[in-house]
Amino acid sequence: MNALKDVISLKFKTMQSDGILLHREGKNGDHITLELTKGKLSLLINLGDTKTHPSNAQINITLGSLLDDQHWHSVLIEHFNSQVNFTVDKHTHHFHAKGEFSYLDLDYELSFGGIPVPGKSGTLSRRNFHGCFENIYYNEVNIIDLARRHKSQIYFVGNTSFSCLEPQVVPVTFLSSNSYLALPGMTEQDEVFVSFQFRTWNKEGLLLSSKLHRSSGGFLLYLSDGKVKINLH
Repeated sequence: MNALKDVISLKFKTMQSDGILLHREGKNGDHITLELTKGKLSLLINLGDTKTHPSNAQINITLGSLLDDQHWHSVLIEHFNSQVNFTVDKHTHHFHAKGEFSYLDLDYELSFGGIPVPGKSGTLSRRNFHGCFENIYYNEVNIIDLARRHKSQIYFVGNTSFSCLEPQVVPVTFLSSNSYLALPGMTEQDEVFVSFQFRTWNKEGLLLSSKLHRSSGGFLLYLSDGKVKINLH
């Protein structure tokens, strides 16, 4: 809507480390994309035509970490002329886009959670967002409220609901240095796949150990001086 100032704000939570949160694109390949990558948020501004804007064809600002922790995180993007403020959880990055950014040739369409038309942004073969949004505002317009009231300017793709389901995660706490979990291995199995998340204040400690079936070896996964290390033997 060619406003003098663009302000977009939202909150999200997810357990997925990758996904498109926001996308807006123009006819000449110009686009603005907000993407979660490996638990960090990246704001990508692409001016499309590198011949016309060789000095500032692409801007990529990354903020935050471990944002896939199923907690609410807030995002604010403010664009006024060539000045951009990108804020994630109260941490703000200010940058100046040298003037070309104010001339981005963008379509009216603004999408949240994915890229709406297959084939658009051919270089963006990335996955859609899987999680929850709340308080999506574009220039003080409540987008979720428009969607809830099924206004004609809003449309949905795929499965959505006006609720946020909580995953059933059951943690376990080891209360003493003698506590641990043991899982018997499968016979004649010589490979193992394990995934887990952990939190601790301790800088040292054994996280996982396993013996391999067909050999006398195994491995240890452990904390040493606050760093995760693996020992194969």
